Amino acid sequence: MILETKKTVFDQLEGQDVMRYTLINDQKTRVSVLSYGGTWQEFVVNEDGVERPLIWGLDNMADYQRVGYCLCQSIGRVAGRIGGAHFKIDNQDYDVEMNEQTHSLHGGDHGFNTLNFEGQFSQDMDSVSVTLTKHIEATDDQYPGNLDVAIKFTLDNQNQVSIAFTGDTDAATLFNPTNHVYWNTTDDRDSLAQQWLQITSAAHLEFDQEKVPTGKKVAVKGTAYDFNEKQPVETALAQLKAESNGIEFDDAYEVTPSEDQPIAMVGDTDGKRRVKLYSDRNSLIVFTANPFDPAKEDAHQYNALATEAQTLPDAINHPDFGDIVLRPGQPATHTIRYQYERLN
Repeated sequence: MILETKKTVFDQLEGQDVMRYTLINDQKTRVSVLSYGGTWQEFVVNEDGVERPLIWGLDNMADYQRVGYCLCQSIGRVAGRIGGAHFKIDNQDYDVEMNEQTHSLHGGDHGFNTLNFEGQFSQDMDSVSVTLTKHIEATDDQYPGNLDVAIKFTLDNQNQVSIAFTGDTDAATLFNPTNHVYWNTTDDRDSLAQQWLQITSAAHLEFDQEKVPTGKKVAVKGTAYDFNEKQPVETALAQLKAESNGIEFDDAYEVTPSEDQPIAMVGDTDGKRRVKLYSDRNSLIVFTANPFDPAKEDAHQYNALATEAQTLPDAINHPDFGDIVLRPGQPATHTIRYQYERLN
């Protein structure tokens, strides 16, 4: 077995080196992670000597800053939206950064995706990992509690990537992180015409005009939101347009956490490859976009499909959505796994 790690300077940002940590397994599958933003920059598989990228990445920090979209970045302390940028823990009121309309999105303007982490490799007989760590003061991002966070990316020889987020705090705080990965597993990657999606879910959340959950769960059966059988994404978008004049998917699905049953899968309609997604939390956000071409984005011509496994968004303000409170002396770890499979 040949497992490799490589550490290089990827770029500089504001006078700091941005490091790239690369993990390679014995099948020449390659995963690269950037220290800035805990960014998953590469997931490249080797198919008969041909390298196939499965996710979207960029070549320099200027492009990442220009493109935005939280492109494959690690998101926290809290993924998704917090209504009113306000919540309570133990009857204590807290306000955090209101960085989108009247709510907080993806941890605010000082979330995980804005931080430069320290990285450390580790290895065992069958896998290689890089763990990114950071100490975050309460004054850094307005959340209560000083937080120690570790984000561990692991690649094994079965072509499985796992991302484990661990949080430890000295005061009660919120912790609902994810990775905002963007997929295109097709050969041409120009659109989502050949990209299919499957989600095992009976319901998605109703949103208000700011895309903050109202608290209501809506059945997906028989609608454009129904991905229980795999659907080409552009077919579903056309159905969404016909049903409600919708222009994109930017939706939160309720799923059943499982270690051995995928909550979702993505793949190409040519039947060459697929990726199974596993999560220990109860929601998957899906989002269609074209981060690289504003004109095509405005025309709703998408080439990227984001999946964000997390606890249902705005959970702190909806008691039946799940518990995202992190307490002192009770460190928590949340893991998302991605299993690549070659089909032919």
